[in-house]
Amino acid sequence: MRMRVRKLFFLKSPTARSPGSEGLMSRPSGLPEPARNNLIDDAKARLRRFDVGTRYSHLSSNKYSVLLPLLVKEGNLYLLLTVRSDKLRRAPGEVCFPGGKRDPMDMDDTATALREAQEEVGLHPHQVEVISHLVPYLIDNDALVTPVVGFLDHNFQAQPNADEVKDVFLVPLDYFLHPQVYYQKHFTHASYHFVLHCFEYTNPETGVKYVIKGMTSKLAVLVALIILEKSPSFDIEFDLNDLIPSCEKTFLRKYSSSKL
Repeated sequence: MRMRVRKLFFLKSPTARSPGSEGLMSRPSGLPEPARNNLIDDAKARLRRFDVGTRYSHLSSNKYSVLLPLLVKEGNLYLLLTVRSDKLRRAPGEVCFPGGKRDPMDMDDTATALREAQEEVGLHPHQVEVISHLVPYLIDNDALVTPVVGFLDHNFQAQPNADEVKDVFLVPLDYFLHPQVYYQKHFTHASYHFVLHCFEYTNPETGVKYVIKGMTSKLAVLVALIILEKSPSFDIEFDLNDLIPSCEKTFLRKYSSSKL
């Protein structure tokens, strides 16, 4: 395996100066209702074009789901993320999306994502509109993680479960294309090239710094590419002119190499 690391520092984008999670969780969107609806409708239409549904669900019985929660605040799109509780044995303090392992009672991937989100941040199923499933992510060689993208009710107030989540915060969606502080790792495995993204985001209201990396950063970048349709200020392994097929190709390469 060959790896190299590159660290980049970018000037802060105007969107990144928007208020952070505390104020944004309760403030109005800042847009007139028609403009707000158009912003959401456009994002939904783009997400639906990239919906892979259950195309890859047969590849593993070891299933997980994560919810990628979107909302509009101050006229911009944001992603909601969580920080895992220090009480947890696996990856305490890590930034992630709400989610977890499939329960025998879960009917499908969406049910898993919604149940976990309710348990972690108090998001009730009626407070989210599920839009699409993105290309899955493979962890631990055989665990298939399905990203479920949904829009939150603008009145949603997070209520973190202290046993699982110690913080909830928002990041402007376009920060995942034009970050202030970012670095990446390149590595080659089984003759294929992969890029790992790492973002450092500082809440402009509280000064708290969050590090977003791994699967979480990869999925955040993908959602931003789909919705915003802009080129990022850093290298990616996807073909921007053929985004989902190239994303699927990357996933299938990783899946194939995990079976070697």
